[in-house]
Amino acid sequence: MRKYILFCALLFGVPELNAQMKAFGIWEGKMNAGVELRIIFRIYKDELNRVVATMDSPDQGIKDVKASSVKIENDSVYLELSQYNAKYSGKIIGDTIMIGTFEHGTSLPLTFRKIQSVTVKKRPQTPIPPFPYIAEDLIYYNADKSISYGATITIPNGKGPFPAVLLLTGSGQQNRDEEIMGHKPFAVIADYLTRNGFVVLRVDDRGMGKTTGDVLSATTLDFARDAATSIEYLKNRNEVNQSRIGLIGHSEGGMIAQILGAERNDLSFIIMLAGPGENNIKLMEDQNKAILTKAGMSEEYINSYLSLYRKFLTTILTSDQSSVLNNLTKVVDDWMAVTPNNIVKATTGISDETTKMRFINQFRNQVDRPWFRYFLSYDPAINLKKIRAKILALNGASDIQVISKGNLAAIEQALIQGRSAGYEIKELPGLNHLFQDCKSCTVAEYGQLEQTISPVVLKIITEWMKAVK
Repeated sequence: MRKYILFCALLFGVPELNAQMKAFGIWEGKMNAGVELRIIFRIYKDELNRVVATMDSPDQGIKDVKASSVKIENDSVYLELSQYNAKYSGKIIGDTIMIGTFEHGTSLPLTFRKIQSVTVKKRPQTPIPPFPYIAEDLIYYNADKSISYGATITIPNGKGPFPAVLLLTGSGQQNRDEEIMGHKPFAVIADYLTRNGFVVLRVDDRGMGKTTGDVLSATTLDFARDAATSIEYLKNRNEVNQSRIGLIGHSEGGMIAQILGAERNDLSFIIMLAGPGENNIKLMEDQNKAILTKAGMSEEYINSYLSLYRKFLTTILTSDQSSVLNNLTKVVDDWMAVTPNNIVKATTGISDETTKMRFINQFRNQVDRPWFRYFLSYDPAINLKKIRAKILALNGASDIQVISKGNLAAIEQALIQGRSAGYEIKELPGLNHLFQDCKSCTVAEYGQLEQTISPVVLKIITEWMKAVK
């Protein structure tokens, strides 16, 4: 009888064991979230014989995020990542394919293939130790100790004090290197500037790396408060020349620099790398037009979609939570009433009531949150006019995320009316939003290029900073 019971236990345990064995290993998927992003899952048993999983997003600098929940049933895999309010549901086909859906605000199809190892892309500019300067990893806190900040400070060898700069990342959660698609732009900038005599502080964003703090309800104004804490940290370092502290902000980081520059009189200089000059609704509109044009969409289709997009953004901005869904639905219905069906389907994917509501809800989930509402309402001109520090504004002429001509013209118009001690504005030919020398100059190309940032940009930044007195 005991043998029979043991046999039954083994028999019924085999399917679960087989399912787990099929799920164990390294899985690589490519998710289209406007740009192609690699997602890596590692599923295995830990030293306590528990089934665990971790996620990497190499293109975003996200590594070893432990799944908060892992469930394997027959050929199905369910993972939850509560840190990012995300989850994945997939089904294993054969031994090497897993087909499923990744949910993070919106739902996206995501297919994985089992691989033996993760390919590391060539990034020749990424600095490798040993360095001819001091590099120190830090943890420091805001005034009430509610947030801890993970950062790296690099300090030139020799006798200080040295001029110093804080690097401010672009939109979305970024680590201290502003890592994207295997590139580490801030690591490259910090290395170059420190070799040229500058102290450089670069910091993990909230919820990234070793920085804590609420992300879901935070706005750019909260990120500016974080940056203010980092400025105070720099001011307390003996190696730093108190009269020559500045900011370099990329994209949304330029917006943060504007906020701080308008508030403070202790900043010597500000460099904006594709920082906003136009109001952000116009900037987003121009961005969408450039991306759709690169994708080969006709002008008729683009103009029709942009009329909807513009109304969507203004509706989000002017509606409260109780009315926003009804208001967005009316906007779509009114647009569909005057738009040919072929354009509706090609630009939004709407073909019936179900796809219409899916489109509305996906758009709402992406933009109807505190950060986006603040972003849409922000007017750069107000703060640009108040800044007393010297300003350098750079924009790549081939940037399709922040379109250079209109954006730089808006920055100049504001600074003409402002208080800056001096400013310089440059459009740089052939460079994209990451300030890479680009070819097709699409967003997808960022990860295909080996260059992280143009040496020309590094030289311009360094020479301008050295000239600031």
